[in-house]
Amino acid sequence: MSRADPARGMMPVNIVHFARALRRAGLPIGSGRVIDAVRAVEVAGFTARTDFFWILHACFVSRPEHREVFAQVFRLYWRDPRLEEHMMSLLLPSVRGAAEERPPQPGERRAAEALLDRPPDLPPPTPDPDLTIDASETASAREKLRRLDFEQMTSAEMAEARRMLAELQLPVPPMAQRRTMASNRGHMPDWRRSLRDALRQGGELSAPARRERRERWPKLIVLCDISGSMSSYSRAVLHFIHAVANQRGQGWARVHAFTFGTRLTNITRHLRGRDVDAALARAGAEAPDWSGGTRIGESLRAFNRDWSRRVMGQGAVVLLITDGLDRGDPEALAREMQRLRLSARRVIWLNPLLRWEAFAPRAAGVRAMLPHVDSFRAGHNIAALEGLAAALRDPQDAGEKNRLLTADAAVSKY
Repeated sequence: MSRADPARGMMPVNIVHFARALRRAGLPIGSGRVIDAVRAVEVAGFTARTDFFWILHACFVSRPEHREVFAQVFRLYWRDPRLEEHMMSLLLPSVRGAAEERPPQPGERRAAEALLDRPPDLPPPTPDPDLTIDASETASAREKLRRLDFEQMTSAEMAEARRMLAELQLPVPPMAQRRTMASNRGHMPDWRRSLRDALRQGGELSAPARRERRERWPKLIVLCDISGSMSSYSRAVLHFIHAVANQRGQGWARVHAFTFGTRLTNITRHLRGRDVDAALARAGAEAPDWSGGTRIGESLRAFNRDWSRRVMGQGAVVLLITDGLDRGDPEALAREMQRLRLSARRVIWLNPLLRWEAFAPRAAGVRAMLPHVDSFRAGHNIAALEGLAAALRDPQDAGEKNRLLTADAAVSKY
């Protein structure tokens, strides 16, 4: 291929757009890697698409969890002749022939969302030197998205919400133990160690040795309702929990996640995967009762019987995500909630029904569960999940629990 060939001149431009799509899909790609990719293609050359794939793969992929996303973006960008039509079919629900189409592969939807931001065959527009950009609407749009209900979001808004959820952090303060350890910064005197040090120095006592309490980090136990009334919210919350489970330095000893509808399913090992799409796809395949019925009491009984002793050590914090609409026996549900509360350090209940100002604990399931939680908070948007961090920092936080119990007691009196 000659240097004057127009196809050769467009190749660096297309590689730049390809790198931007990978970056929007979540791969950490900087300008240095883009330059290396352009040079690698010029030096190595290629005669087949397979060679071109592995040249770019060597330049852009540095982690195992990025391989699937890279492969999907590469296939959609370089190989599919009907690119935009195929990407729209991944993002929009199909009306006809849905049973005959194959399900989207992990990372395929993320690749389509990243590529639809800019057509792949067009060069970037030439910037106007006199153009001034007003970014005042950007912050307001982001703030509006924080307050928007998950169930009311479009596919584009949900994609942006998932990116915002991946950036959220859920730090937790450590717990002080009864045991102590030697520390020069401690506030408790250690007379035994002070006397031993004095004997080594001929009986002369200098500065006394000090001790401080040991610290340990709690576990986070997530029980997420995936019934039909909760499906829109549970998917968003599980994106958030996946980010928490894969973040370092948050303080949690370990994160255990369970889903329940008509049965309890442990999805902890699935959420350990770095790629969120692949992780949630495996978790969805593991839980066949997704968007089905609700049996909260039976699911909590299964957790208390089979998993409580295994995962509820070290002062675990339980995060319960459900609307509380259970048709089972309220007394049995109350017993299982009481047992769960006695095994946990704190139980925090996120309920999307709290988005309504006129919400009251009138459902039998809500009334049975509410007295046995420490904090009762909304969980219908990004702002509500951000408030969860404040609830964890304040051990006295009760959210809306006390107000609702007081209002319910006043209504029951009459």
